[in-house]
Amino acid sequence: MAVKAMDLFDAYRQNQLPRDEGYVISSFFSTHSAYSIYEIVSYSGVKSIYLNESGLTFQTNGKKIHILIEPANYPHKAVEPYVRSQTEQIPLRFSELEQIIAKNQSKIMIAKQPIGSFSSFTILKPSGVNFALVFYNRPDLFATLQLFFEKTFNREAGIPQADAKKSAKRVVETIESTMNFKGEYT
Repeated sequence: MAVKAMDLFDAYRQNQLPRDEGYVISSFFSTHSAYSIYEIVSYSGVKSIYLNESGLTFQTNGKKIHILIEPANYPHKAVEPYVRSQTEQIPLRFSELEQIIAKNQSKIMIAKQPIGSFSSFTILKPSGVNFALVFYNRPDLFATLQLFFEKTFNREAGIPQADAKKSAKRVVETIESTMNFKGEYT
């Protein structure tokens, strides 16, 4: 059976990073609440990949989508995500995010459009319970991503199962329609 996903840094050490097309998903979980940030990067046509102090740098263009999950008791709900504290911010305004309210009043915010990264981008080394995974471009990629997000939204971010499923479906629709490798990458 072909590998669907792998820890990014293990894949790098084992020389198993896809250079033609791949997706990297990184997480940034709060240590004090269910506040969660996900970054999804699609890339293609890598010129080089190298390890540095902060993480893994890819010399290529990429597209990045952010997902932000706020628990119901988050105290700074009215503050735009791009001006929040460094550990809680994403580079987007509320108007650039689709918002889904879960039954437990948690809020799932999904970027409507990816942000382009030109010439290079760096994936930070995860610490604590955070992770960085590479997903390989296989025929069942989008189904794999949907199941992954559904489970992690539910288990890690405390989103009720039905809302986790709905949100994961929406994330994958956004990825598939705005970050696939048709057109500008091929």
